[in-house]
Amino acid sequence: MKSIFQQILIPSFFLFCISCKPVEEPSLLQEIFNFEKERVLELAEVYYDYSPVTVTDTFCSRSAGNMHDFYSEGDYWWPDPENPDGPYIRKDGLSNPDNFKEQRRAMIRMNRIVGAMTSAYMLTGEQKYADKAMEHLKAWFVDSTTRMNPDLQYAQAILGRFTGRGIGIIDALHLVEVARSAYILQNNKFVSQEDIDSIKIWFSDLLYWLNNHEYGKAEKIHPNNHGTCWSLQAAAYAQLTGNDSVVAFCLNRYKNVLLPDQMDTDGSFPLEMGRTKPYGYSLFNMDAMSLLVQILSETASSDLWRFELADGRSIKKGAEFLYPYVIDKSSWPLAPDVAFWDYWPVSQAFLVLGANAYENRDYLKTWLSLDHDPESEEIQRNLVMRYPVLWLYPIRE
Repeated sequence: MKSIFQQILIPSFFLFCISCKPVEEPSLLQEIFNFEKERVLELAEVYYDYSPVTVTDTFCSRSAGNMHDFYSEGDYWWPDPENPDGPYIRKDGLSNPDNFKEQRRAMIRMNRIVGAMTSAYMLTGEQKYADKAMEHLKAWFVDSTTRMNPDLQYAQAILGRFTGRGIGIIDALHLVEVARSAYILQNNKFVSQEDIDSIKIWFSDLLYWLNNHEYGKAEKIHPNNHGTCWSLQAAAYAQLTGNDSVVAFCLNRYKNVLLPDQMDTDGSFPLEMGRTKPYGYSLFNMDAMSLLVQILSETASSDLWRFELADGRSIKKGAEFLYPYVIDKSSWPLAPDVAFWDYWPVSQAFLVLGANAYENRDYLKTWLSLDHDPESEEIQRNLVMRYPVLWLYPIRE
């Protein structure tokens, strides 16, 4: 059986750059890791004394679940001015600041902490960072008094309409890097195997729910970024739990559904371009699809970075379409997004992953110049990837 290290695809140019042969300049990956080491260690220092905050620390009286159930409310839903006590109405692209968001904030907070600690452990080998990451993982997924139930039945509820929705599954996008961290830490001999097994059981249960509950089934076939993010989550959880059948499903879905149904021949995403926030949604979907490609290229032994349809559509084509609008947003061909236009772009995942896959230093240069830790809550909830070290650095044995 291959070791976890052997399962990770390490680009040949990285192996060359860490050999004894002299090089004139740092490799592209070395530049990424040098930049990330400084950033990650600063974050790890800030987060080190943070105690876990889980779903049990807050509760909304409007939730139909219990204190262990994740609960959130749909962002774009507002009171009806003509019927203030009636069901909420939708305003696409406009987030209602009064909707309940505390548990989503707690999940994002945990993502930031666990990802920073795991990245710091990978870069330094210091066990204290792995231990701190496990402290938060155990609070969320192991400890019976603080753990979250492994489902999303009450996510993105709408007052007066739904106690939860399949669309709410996208809120758990922030568990993707958490699952990746557990996947990395399972190889640490100083981490409790019993705790790792419990975490894997939790994600296996969530993966089962995603595949079998009516909300999960609906989200799986959603035609836009929601469908992309379902596959991204499923692939990440399947990688952690060793579920080869789900990996195979996600691979097939990317090749035969997501890419052909979502991308136009010019590399754009028409379903995202038709929204009230076409720029932000296009970046978001491109990031999610890129990270899905990264995971599947590892787990399915298929280099999807170079896969293309018969007409040339590919993840590379998507990056080539969006990149000019990242370096010059004023050239964007559509009207500005109705909200948060000024906050984009940030350190988009497709740039750093694409830089690595295609040895593209222009992508790297642009990625290095962008905001890597945006504080806007709207941008935070739409960050697909925070820590490239988790995805590009060789996993420690």
